[in-house]
Amino acid sequence: MDILALNCGSSSVKYQLYDWEKKEVIAKGMVERVTIGDSFIIHEVPGRETYREEYECPDHQVAIHLIIKTLVDDKYGVVKDMSQISAVGHRVVHGGEKFTCSVKIDKTVLDAIKAVQHLAPLHNPPNISGIEAAQSVLPDVPHIAIFDTAFHQTMPQHAYTYAVPYEWYEKHGVRRYGFHGTSHLYVSKRAAVLLGKPHKECNIITMHIGNGVSHSAIKNGVSVDTSMGLTPLEGAVMGTRCGDLDPAIPMFLQQKENLSPKEIDSILNKKSGILGITGQYTDRRDVIESAEDGNCPRCQLALDVEAYRLKKYIGSYAAALGGIDAVVFTAGVGEMAWLIREKALEGLEFMGIILDKEKNRNTMTRKKESVITTPDSPVKVFVIPTDEELVFTEDVVAILEETYTHHMDFNYSFSDESFQRK
Repeated sequence: MDILALNCGSSSVKYQLYDWEKKEVIAKGMVERVTIGDSFIIHEVPGRETYREEYECPDHQVAIHLIIKTLVDDKYGVVKDMSQISAVGHRVVHGGEKFTCSVKIDKTVLDAIKAVQHLAPLHNPPNISGIEAAQSVLPDVPHIAIFDTAFHQTMPQHAYTYAVPYEWYEKHGVRRYGFHGTSHLYVSKRAAVLLGKPHKECNIITMHIGNGVSHSAIKNGVSVDTSMGLTPLEGAVMGTRCGDLDPAIPMFLQQKENLSPKEIDSILNKKSGILGITGQYTDRRDVIESAEDGNCPRCQLALDVEAYRLKKYIGSYAAALGGIDAVVFTAGVGEMAWLIREKALEGLEFMGIILDKEKNRNTMTRKKESVITTPDSPVKVFVIPTDEELVFTEDVVAILEETYTHHMDFNYSFSDESFQRK
């Protein structure tokens, strides 16, 4: 049984083809810079050289077709035709309150996903495009939706309730939902293994830092708070999203700049964050390089702002949890940007976080789990490459085999001590 996992982000599409019987990745890769120009695919097959092709992808549907074309390519592909694929797992960012776990996609489910796409305007539309494109190519296999919001449904009411008229929640579902759930699930369970403790006994702060950024406070194995809210706009500074903001600012700017609500929404989602501060960059590699060159003072400011916000979340979540066992950095920036990690952790020795700067600076890989604190650090800090696609795959198989249960009780392979990342 071969399972294809598709993860359509705001500017990328990650994929993984997994042989369930052999428990092996057949192929995996990513189409990067989707919708923003100069896009390309990186295709990895075990035992072969990595294949890279530049291919303009103005939208996510083109990116999906590029992935399919690559998988069946005579020279670089791994399957003769797409009939070898048994099922497809799709990342869906927002499920509202309707979806609290992964589900098989039918018309009713797809319509419900479309009904809440306004809550995740950068993500649900590409998620939907990915589903529809994959269904057109593979119409006869099950398609499963795996929701970012599901992992955070364990938040207590006081954590997800906003201090606004309660009728807004009753009528419109206005509350905190949280996102990147599969990533937080994966790395928190891996961190528990690295700590040598059952995940139900661990207090962990997980920090998913990519173009989108979210953090989660995980107490005794379940999410009790998270930085993103009703939409993925709230929280930390992101590539193009503002994160936490005085709610009066949008109304103030509407009046001062004569902007419509739609224009304000677009600015906060697509022209703010790192891009808003620097005026030109979203990729942290570009920001760091320009800051080090001294050519862009606003790039240095962007780094300082981002790291400061990360530090504040670590402190607030440690207080909410009543103490922590570990902090985990994951996703592209979290795994690769040692400078941002160092700045975010600077001065936190009073909390029991003692950074090994040399280890941290040598940790720039998306393929290895690392500890970047000293051996005597009371709180451990891990860099753990996320594997959302593996979560997708295991959820898909469990649904097909009718063994799917809540993540606290489900025996994921990666929560076992014997698990080895291939």
